[in-house]
Amino acid sequence: MSETITLLIPVLNEIDGLRQIMPRIQKKLFDQILIVDGQSTDGSAVYAREEGYEVYIQKKPGIRHAYIEAFPHVRGDLVITFSPDGNSIPELLPALIAKIKEGYDMVIVSRYFDGAKSEDDNWMTAFGNWMFTRIINILHGGNYTDAMVMYRAYRKKIFYDLQLDNENAYLPERLLCTVISMEPLLSVRVAKRKLSFCDMAGDEPPRIGGSRKLLPFRWGISYLLQVFREVYYWR
Repeated sequence: MSETITLLIPVLNEIDGLRQIMPRIQKKLFDQILIVDGQSTDGSAVYAREEGYEVYIQKKPGIRHAYIEAFPHVRGDLVITFSPDGNSIPELLPALIAKIKEGYDMVIVSRYFDGAKSEDDNWMTAFGNWMFTRIINILHGGNYTDAMVMYRAYRKKIFYDLQLDNENAYLPERLLCTVISMEPLLSVRVAKRKLSFCDMAGDEPPRIGGSRKLLPFRWGISYLLQVFREVYYWR
């Protein structure tokens, strides 16, 4: 029986990106396209509904809560998380689907693998991505080239198997009064559990419109504490 696929797209005030990116997505590739809107004020959710997409309005702010609230509504066996702000290239979706269907538990569209590059990086984000990826590889036995990026495919069941919906896993963020995402933790726990994963090359174009949500200091410290805490916290 063929595995079903959900394209999961978190959105917060990304109307410009949605208008340019969504028409380039081949809808026939997916059994479900789910837009998770973080209470946008620019009409993002209205646009998505008008285009016929399934929309969920998240209740608690923050990208991590978008995932936790959305996953009970995900119907696919495989999930692809995708940024609609221009950073994720839609034309790579067929290759990503083909790769995950080879039997991997997770496939990452890496910005730093096999000649790929990020046009959205500055010196701080480039160094941060390199540093966190390196630390995760050393501490948790990964061999990632990009442990932080959103654009990836994985089996829905590992979201729950790896307890990514458990609030205790995100304790460090509370110390910094912020809400971080779950991609680094997903990378850590996939490596710790010795699940099968690989990287595939994918450039990251500049974002389209909207505003960058990155909080480099608070997120960086929170991720660092989380990655080190995972050495002892979760087995």
